[in-house]
Amino acid sequence: MKLKVCGMKYVENIQQVAELKPDYLGFIFYDKSKRNFEGIIPELPKEIKKTGVFVNEIPEILVSYIEEYQLDAIQLHGDESVDYIKLIRKLLSESRTSFIEQNKGRKKVKKPKSYDNLEIIKVFGIKDEFNFEVLKPYLNAVDYFLFDTKGKERGGNGVKFDWSVLGNYPFEKPFFLSGGIGLEDVEQIQIVRKTKLPIYALDVNSKFESEPGKKKIQEVEKFKNEIFV
Repeated sequence: MKLKVCGMKYVENIQQVAELKPDYLGFIFYDKSKRNFEGIIPELPKEIKKTGVFVNEIPEILVSYIEEYQLDAIQLHGDESVDYIKLIRKLLSESRTSFIEQNKGRKKVKKPKSYDNLEIIKVFGIKDEFNFEVLKPYLNAVDYFLFDTKGKERGGNGVKFDWSVLGNYPFEKPFFLSGGIGLEDVEQIQIVRKTKLPIYALDVNSKFESEPGKKKIQEVEKFKNEIFV
């Protein structure tokens, strides 16, 4: 099981969390979020996957973020359709091809990064029940699902949903478990991970903050040690 720490905002705090070597670090590119990221992402260890979080972003703008920040994964937190996801992949491929064509024959021009392996995570909100049939069209379009608590905010609500709902999950597609996960949930997580559910990663955010976007390093470290060591 992997660990994703989301809602990173401040450079020094990002570097401190990165030293703990989570598998993913999430950066929210959504101006309505209290954790909206602006600026430069400091250099991270290669094993940490930079993940951009977006909500119904214009496809061309989303692609520009992917290229600017050299993202390894994107998390779609809005109402993005399968066609939207296919368009993102198409635009990325066309952008790279166009750059290579324009710079053909030029020396010292580094080929742009290929995003063929870009991980796409589609988020779905759950409360007390969920119709898993809505996931079917996405099965071949995304790498992972992420199940978060359905609430007022597009994530970061700090509240758990009823995890027993996941007992009806009918697919093999792995997913991220999110929504108000904190240190108090360690015992319950250990119980859930013993089930046959394909939980790929835990996504933590607001329960480990001193303020929006600023993580409590010691608490993140304690959580990581208790769950993953």
